[in-house]
Amino acid sequence: MAESQTKTIRFGIIGCAQIARKVIRAISLASRATLHAIGSRSIEKAQKFAALCGLSETLVKVYGSYDQVLDDPCVDAVYVPLPTSLHLQWAILAARKKKHLLLEKPTALDVHELDRILEACQSNGVQFMDGSMWLHHPRTARMKELIFDSKLLGQVNFIHSTSTTLMPPEFFESNIRVKPDLDSLGAVGDLAWYCIGAFLWAKDYKLPSIVTALPGTIKNSAGVTLTCTASFHWEDNTVAIIHCSFLSESSMDLAVSGSNGNLHLADFIIPFREDSASFEFVSGAKYSELQIGWTAKPEELIVDSKLPQEVLMVEELAGLVEGIRDYGNSPNGKWPEISRKTQLVLDAVMKSIDLGCKPVNL
Repeated sequence: MAESQTKTIRFGIIGCAQIARKVIRAISLASRATLHAIGSRSIEKAQKFAALCGLSETLVKVYGSYDQVLDDPCVDAVYVPLPTSLHLQWAILAARKKKHLLLEKPTALDVHELDRILEACQSNGVQFMDGSMWLHHPRTARMKELIFDSKLLGQVNFIHSTSTTLMPPEFFESNIRVKPDLDSLGAVGDLAWYCIGAFLWAKDYKLPSIVTALPGTIKNSAGVTLTCTASFHWEDNTVAIIHCSFLSESSMDLAVSGSNGNLHLADFIIPFREDSASFEFVSGAKYSELQIGWTAKPEELIVDSKLPQEVLMVEELAGLVEGIRDYGNSPNGKWPEISRKTQLVLDAVMKSIDLGCKPVNL
């Protein structure tokens, strides 16, 4: 029993955003993690949030400041779901306190801020990971096997992705994601992060050479982007198109087309079900004689998942932290590299918007 306790990674959470409830549930379901502390800007808010989440204050420390969570010597790793404008300050402080970092996306206001966060993590020997949960689902690994099988999908040449959600009127009045002093990246940071991450994943994280925001960007009166469409071009002639919006009904589409086949799914960010997820794949399809049909139709491939993807994310991070703490391993550089490339492309989209939809070279 004592051995298993020493190998449990104790999480702290700073900030009481709604998405933190999902991560609290994930920590409770993870075998390698336990929730040790939560903190907010006041003890009253922290206690209210703890009650909402059904947390017992005899089992979970409840603090009235973020500093108290970071100063708790029992906390191994922290989840940070704060507004993006606060990431730089608190992520760097967490790293300096030797706390491993699960940072909600978007990771920073720009890549320069993220570089400062990553430097703090590296110099203090702590693991960094952002909250892109879909990357940890077993479906994602299965799709990647097909994408990189040259006989099945062939050379990837077109990617299309959407992330949209129809927000209620009150969202546009008070939500942090439409406030320039809190989350100035708007829908680009909140939604396009997933689309950008998806096409980079499909291209094995090779950066596009040209990024162009397309006409039709919609902003609120404070200048925060609510809707954006953008195109991306690679030197090998691959093209990607993404669309993100707070003004359209929910969609989470991802389509990857290659010289031999196509892959498509409609729920790549959040699967329709927790215990399994599917996608459609077809290879070698042609038009039938007289072009009145197809020689093959997409096959639905189902991938079971014993745990929700957010639990798998927590398990992945906890395993890396265990390796650093208990076996002297170095932090895994894969996750900060993925975040940095995503942020770099996101910055280029924002720059193109600011330039009136002119192309931006990477």
